[in-house]
Amino acid sequence: MNRPRNFRVFFLAGVLLIVGLVELLREHQPSFLRPGLRLYAYVSAADGGVSVVDLVKLAVVAHIPVGPSVSGAREHPTRAEIWGVSPAGGFAWVINTRVGQVSARIPVGSQPYTVDFSPDGNRIYTTSAGTNTVLAIDCQSRAVVARAQTGGDPVLAQVTPDGKNVIVLNHQDNTISIHDAASLALRATVGVVKQPEKVAVLPDSSVAFVMSQVENRLSVVDLRRNVLMANLELAGVPSDMLLKPDGGELYVISPEAHGLQAINTWTHEVGDFVLLGSAPTRGVLSADGNALYVSDTSAGHVIPVDIANRRVIRDPGTGREFPIPVGQMPGALRFDLDPSERLLIVVNQGSGDIAVIRVRTNSLLTIIPVGNHPEDVAVKLF
Repeated sequence: MNRPRNFRVFFLAGVLLIVGLVELLREHQPSFLRPGLRLYAYVSAADGGVSVVDLVKLAVVAHIPVGPSVSGAREHPTRAEIWGVSPAGGFAWVINTRVGQVSARIPVGSQPYTVDFSPDGNRIYTTSAGTNTVLAIDCQSRAVVARAQTGGDPVLAQVTPDGKNVIVLNHQDNTISIHDAASLALRATVGVVKQPEKVAVLPDSSVAFVMSQVENRLSVVDLRRNVLMANLELAGVPSDMLLKPDGGELYVISPEAHGLQAINTWTHEVGDFVLLGSAPTRGVLSADGNALYVSDTSAGHVIPVDIANRRVIRDPGTGREFPIPVGQMPGALRFDLDPSERLLIVVNQGSGDIAVIRVRTNSLLTIIPVGNHPEDVAVKLF
């Protein structure tokens, strides 16, 4: 009489055991469940090389020599490539991720620092601070297809979301120059904060926010009229800023103020302040814009922030705030390319490694040595 009931109990117990085992394997050894997957992180270091980290096996699988100093590592949106620049070598470099080798070194002029892709991925833009130029490179042919003069010491070139303009930050002149994305012809020059370092542009390409790391102000530029709209006063000198995916808010991180400020991008009002820690420095937003992870270079941990409620996420078991210990001097952060954002990669400049955080539980999964003074990280799934 009890056999059918016992069978159901044993069957349900077996199903729960299998589900639990699958979840355990997914968290601790994903390669067991997905043997054909290649999910790699590419970490640039001061030794002029790029360490390749298998995010499935959680191990370094290669070290690719690139050249004297490397920075600005970015994954191409459609091609199996990682692009970056060598400030000391004066070239842009390309790594073919399928063969794990440098496939091109493209001369661009001295002191390039960063790269940015056009929305369609056909072009990449960079600057040469040593020659005061901005360049466009065709990603397929590897040829420089446009070049133009900029202001003094251009440190960054960023394409607007509509793909029509390239904004160049001129560090020496305290200006931004706005160039036509196709020809790089100069459209306008606008004075902004001293020594501009970073720019964020609204999704409709109407307004740019320009940040400096030497003064506690943020410039707001109207990109339709090419005029300065305002200089917003901040609580402290910022080190990073992140735009919410819908463009409604901008989050400015300041080590000097020990926290972050939320700015309404429509009204340009500086709003809520969230106290985070000793020296919050860099951040990364989740795809849905609900969570912000901030690295604290002084404390050596990462702080998860609930953006909607303006508070540090707490441990559900203890109720305590939830900083995640990582390595020494954590800086850049990146999510993996899993749609669920399963892993968070943190570059630890001081300890020469990366920390891999399990996002679901906000816990440290492992630490992986990658080389002396790592700086940037790009992620590629193929």
